[in-house]
Amino acid sequence: MTTSHYLWTPPPVYSLPVRGRSERLPIQRLFFVGRNYHAHAVEMGRPVDKSVEVPFYFTKAPSTLVESGATVAYPPGTRDYQHEMELVLAIGAPGFRVSEADAPGLIYGYACGLDMTRRDLQLVAREKGRPWDLGKDVEQSSIVSEIVPMPHTVLSQGDLSMSVNGKVRQKSDLSKLIWNIPELIADLSKFYHLLPGDLIFTGTPEGVSAVQAGDRIEGQIDGVGTIVLNVGPAE
Repeated sequence: MTTSHYLWTPPPVYSLPVRGRSERLPIQRLFFVGRNYHAHAVEMGRPVDKSVEVPFYFTKAPSTLVESGATVAYPPGTRDYQHEMELVLAIGAPGFRVSEADAPGLIYGYACGLDMTRRDLQLVAREKGRPWDLGKDVEQSSIVSEIVPMPHTVLSQGDLSMSVNGKVRQKSDLSKLIWNIPELIADLSKFYHLLPGDLIFTGTPEGVSAVQAGDRIEGQIDGVGTIVLNVGPAE
């Protein structure tokens, strides 16, 4: 048996707590669904017609993951750092080219999530037809609460809300997702071999807006839980 030697210490295994268990859920990949609520698509100036469009996705590095309750620094290079509250789906079984009927078999559970975004950089990239990485793949920008095990359960409704310093910014219902949970799993599995530990951020409703250093973000999803993030000063 050979032992590998590295030039420097490899990155850690990123993981999240699981409600009711001592074991943590190891994270594989972070997938994000773009424009999955009609009202948010409209506020972003890009309405969605489901009859002729399909879901689209972007990814972030697992190293952007932060647990709920943390304080993160206001990031460099932006003057418009925005919140996006979302339902997060945790994959618990492998699947490739999965049908919508079989999609629930891949579900391990759910969490609350925040996709923090350098909106000004994202929009510049969007208008120039460039990748969104500088706007989206931001250090400490993927905040997730504890995972709530709900094997094979499809969430189709439930209140989602988020406030900044006690004032409600986002409020909607999971029933307003354009593409529902089975549709997302089936579609994404056409392009990726989904694996246990993959997280899918299912999209944000309307009301996204900027935060400042010193702000406190609090959100909740009925039946799933709560999430908290404190925005610290820039480094």
